[in-house]
Amino acid sequence: MNFSKKDIQQIERKGLTVKKVEQQIQLFENGLPFSNLVSAATIDNGVLRLSNDKSEHYISNFEKNKNKISILKFIPASGAATRMFKFLFAFLEGYDIKKESINSYINNQDNKDLSIFFIGLEKFPFYHIVLEKLEEDNPSFSMLSINEQHLKFVEMMLDSDHLNYGNYPKGLFPFHEYKNQVISTAFEEHLFEAALYASEGETTKLHFTISEKHNHNFDEEFTRIEEKVEDKTGSKFDISFSYQKESTDTIAVTSKNKPFRDDDGSLYFRPSGHGALIENLNDLEADVILIKNIDNVVTYKYKEEVAKYKKILAGILLEVQEQAFKYLDLLEAGHLSEEQLIEIAEFLVNRVNVKISSEFEKYSLKYQVEYLTEKLNRPIRVCGMVKNEGEPGGGPFWVKDESGNISLQIVESAQINRKSKHQKEILKNATHFNPVDLVCGIKNYKGQKFDLKKFVDAKTAFITMKTKTGKDLKALELPGLWNGSMANWNTIFVEVPLITFSPVKTVNDLLKGPHQIK
Repeated sequence: MNFSKKDIQQIERKGLTVKKVEQQIQLFENGLPFSNLVSAATIDNGVLRLSNDKSEHYISNFEKNKNKISILKFIPASGAATRMFKFLFAFLEGYDIKKESINSYINNQDNKDLSIFFIGLEKFPFYHIVLEKLEEDNPSFSMLSINEQHLKFVEMMLDSDHLNYGNYPKGLFPFHEYKNQVISTAFEEHLFEAALYASEGETTKLHFTISEKHNHNFDEEFTRIEEKVEDKTGSKFDISFSYQKESTDTIAVTSKNKPFRDDDGSLYFRPSGHGALIENLNDLEADVILIKNIDNVVTYKYKEEVAKYKKILAGILLEVQEQAFKYLDLLEAGHLSEEQLIEIAEFLVNRVNVKISSEFEKYSLKYQVEYLTEKLNRPIRVCGMVKNEGEPGGGPFWVKDESGNISLQIVESAQINRKSKHQKEILKNATHFNPVDLVCGIKNYKGQKFDLKKFVDAKTAFITMKTKTGKDLKALELPGLWNGSMANWNTIFVEVPLITFSPVKTVNDLLKGPHQIK
């Protein structure tokens, strides 16, 4: 690929190299393989279902050990709220008040989302904020027809010269309304929740990945709520932020796999999805990192229940990690008996879901030790999995890689070959869904941080079709943070209840039970 001097300067300014960009273009040219599903991970086949006694055991293990370790909660929070209002933007675009009533528009369009929105209007946490603004602007607002009121309500919410909610970061949008019209954001709810399980002594540490342009907004929100959350939780909060690094952007190409260029002739790079955040995760310092998405929060009355399952996942991680570290010390010291080697291999199979090579018993003693060390000395993640209720998104599967190794992976539907009858059948048999509820151990048995970038499977990136200024382009998304970016971690899946998964993908999700106070 021949890049001009100007191209090379642009590439280097982003913190990329020509070699890296050429490798990205090669991925477009060669195409990327689909995941090769072997079977769905189900109860007793890759997904743990815990008895009450076991759950209590893991909670107590976490409580007993949590003051000996450093804990951090990591929340990807760079998303804007725009997609939450997709159907409302379409309504503003398509509705003509002079031609029909809103009811007639809803019926003609068979628009259930819009119908639910207006029926539940007074239950939204932002209802009084919007209403107050409308009455400020127009003291006779209540005298308008119901069609005018509803139209003006949506305009006040979304117009860029009004409340402009569509351009809010999701984390700062009003999520819940408590008594006396006290509003809380997803950002605030994460602080309350984290204090229940991620505190070290009197301090709770959280790290949010955000869009750089909203940095001051998050700072302002923390200043606004700091005293309240610290009084109510009895914890001090140590909050840090980072941005998706420009060096993780990927080049876009034309349909013929040539670099896509902007109108000024410069190369066009795009953010590469949440997989880029493996860099941010890699920069953090903690023994245990808990990961959860910004929009997956609940109101205060459900927080203890949600915290309970985070403690269970962390208790499992600490127990498995402690045993793994003991075995790694033994392997390093050498002089292991055959029984000890078999015991370690059985631990890998039964506790860490590692498939051991059928040739293992034929290996020389030296190679058996190397093999077990390599399998055991990896970052560990314990992931909650909820029963599949037909939600779109990824799930837990046994997957075979190009070398024939089979391992547990979280696979997105975009990574599955829907044209293959066999793969489609496996997908149909999936019983669980990934709510993004992870507890991660990122240090080795010597207390040193793993370089997490070494455990990424680059082949699990995916290519998507996009448009820019009316032209088609191909975009490259890096392996997802909890998908291919953690492909070579040791993985444990645990069934957790649906209450741990209450995401807000559309504004109407705020009408569901976990987001309502009454």
